[in-house]
Amino acid sequence: MENKQAITVIDRILKNLDATGINTDTLIDDIKTLRTYTIEVENPLAVKVLRYTYEHIENNDSFLIPIPEDTPLDDEAFEDETIETVETESDPVESLKYVISLIRNLDNSSNISDLKYYKKALVEF
Repeated sequence: MENKQAITVIDRILKNLDATGINTDTLIDDIKTLRTYTIEVENPLAVKVLRYTYEHIENNDSFLIPIPEDTPLDDEAFEDETIETVETESDPVESLKYVISLIRNLDNSSNISDLKYYKKALVEF
């Protein structure tokens, strides 16, 4: 993401998550603001992931999707598979920070792959 205002919003979200955890009062508004910047750069995957993310937080008062495993997945196999997560402790704040940080570089193929994971996981939740 090359938009300096978007980077500022990303940094603010990450800083607030570190300071207060998942505080829905400002967090949802900040994610909605960040989403407008992803609309401007015409990245439908990021737009959907951010919308699903704030809707998930509104419904659950937390972020219950774990960080994806580090195993590479090819896109076709990923589309057909159901999401399986490893039974590990999942830190909602760290997972949410990871999702938000993925938006910073939408040209990175690993980030896109992880955003696809989050999209699928959020839809299936």
